[in-house]
Amino acid sequence: MTANTSSYRMAWPANGLSSIVDFATESHGRAAVVLIIISLLAFLPGFFRIPPIDRDEARFAQATKQMIETGDYVDIRFQNELRYKKPVGIYWLQAAVVQAAGALGVPDAQTKIWLYRVPSLIGATGGVLLTYWTALAFVSRRAAVLTGVMLSASILLGGEARLAKTDALLFATIVAAMGAMARVYLRRDSNSARNSEWFLPAIFWTAIAGGILLKGPLILMVVGLAAATVSLWERSARWLLALKPLPGFLWLLLLVSPWFIAILSKAGASFFAESIGQDLLGKIASGQESHGAPPGYYFLLFWVTFWPAATLAAMSVPWVWSARRDPAVRFLLAWLIPSWIVFEVVATKLPHYVLPLYPAIAILIAAALDRGALSRERWAVRGVAWWFVLPTLIGAVGLVALVSLERRLGLPAWPFIAGAMIFGLLAWRLYEADGTERALLRATVASILLAIGMYAVILPSLEIFPSAALARAVRASGCERPQAASAGFQEPSLVFLLGTRTQLTDGAGAADFLRQGVCRFALVEQRQERSFVQRAEAAGVRYAAGPRVEGINVGAGRMVSIAIYRSEGP
Repeated sequence: MTANTSSYRMAWPANGLSSIVDFATESHGRAAVVLIIISLLAFLPGFFRIPPIDRDEARFAQATKQMIETGDYVDIRFQNELRYKKPVGIYWLQAAVVQAAGALGVPDAQTKIWLYRVPSLIGATGGVLLTYWTALAFVSRRAAVLTGVMLSASILLGGEARLAKTDALLFATIVAAMGAMARVYLRRDSNSARNSEWFLPAIFWTAIAGGILLKGPLILMVVGLAAATVSLWERSARWLLALKPLPGFLWLLLLVSPWFIAILSKAGASFFAESIGQDLLGKIASGQESHGAPPGYYFLLFWVTFWPAATLAAMSVPWVWSARRDPAVRFLLAWLIPSWIVFEVVATKLPHYVLPLYPAIAILIAAALDRGALSRERWAVRGVAWWFVLPTLIGAVGLVALVSLERRLGLPAWPFIAGAMIFGLLAWRLYEADGTERALLRATVASILLAIGMYAVILPSLEIFPSAALARAVRASGCERPQAASAGFQEPSLVFLLGTRTQLTDGAGAADFLRQGVCRFALVEQRQERSFVQRAEAAGVRYAAGPRVEGINVGAGRMVSIAIYRSEGP
């Protein structure tokens, strides 16, 4: 009796998790509902609480905010600086969300960073659904659901879903384009292609247009390399004719040309000079903004950024190699390998660059799982210990950081981190007994619990975002319209939170700023305080010292101490 009860207690969580997949496989609608719920559980923790992150997120949000303030939806600027590195797509989407929220009565909508993140949340969730749709061309419905689960639980996509940038939406557009192209390729010799003669080309070219408006030619590289590789394998590119290249290209031009014509009429060739000449080609030639890394960078990061499914990727390699001549596997490898090589060779490297390639890996894993071909070698089975090790390491680092930086134990995070460790342990220890699917689902629960502990509890509790603390201190002054100048600390998040007119200057400039009126604040980083005091004394500036804010400048990667001074009149 005791043994049977113990066995039942061990089995019910696994059976409960599998029943979710059973429910999802009954129809596409149910699959979509399950994947949306899992995605929101994974992406929403911390979504509303984490302050604006320097530097890319804050730059995007501030540029959108200035579009709303000025009513100019063509030009892209950060304060007075031209920002032509990326096209306009993300700014329009963010502006639409913020203005809709304002119309619905959300107070101070323009300064709420979570509103600017909504397009990324939609892009990440939509990308999960599109991964499921794409996978249906390769594997069974059950396995396709698991590909969506792998993406929703991945650490990299979870991070991008919480950032007001282009990459989550770009991910969705690339998956849509690749899904349409995959169907055209796999149906090239069947009559079913005629049944969707215009549907798949419409998806393909619309997705290409969306990707271009979001991030320029990057989508063309991923899709183009995959198409070229498949065509070389096939020794023919005739299959691409089913994508209706001529009408599709005209549709693409119709979608993207209005804004490009508008920006060319306003800025001339300077847009292309900055976006292609400086941004794109600059990243290829050198590591911009200290983001250089040697080849192999993405391979090493993969085991963290695609956790928890990364372990299964290693176990799928033997089967993928043996099935490499299968047309479906061939297409997925063409999607994955050429672009991965390019990203490894390019000098500038950021973790999210390879995100659009992860669906191909997930589908390869699902295909191996569908065929019962995941490796059972001892090295592979031992590797699933990573499901327990990673949440243990991340949770420990988060708690240690909270204790050392804030002198707080972070007790609300402990149950979630402990839960992540327990589910990771069960995924590892019961892998051979319960199989891959249940182990993956347990690891997915571990990922969601880890996200709650880290994003919703620990990260917002760390005073590593000085801009948020500085903005609170200035607003607490009682001034109706405070103005600020910052010396030394010049992160974009400060401009977003305190207003477009915030001046980024040096110590002497901050002192001169205080001379110009009341309700003015100088935010002076410690290294600039001496020059501030000297200039203030020489110019006879009257000011009062306020609180001091200490934290970590995430963009610069160092501790900062910032004094707040308030003017007391000319």
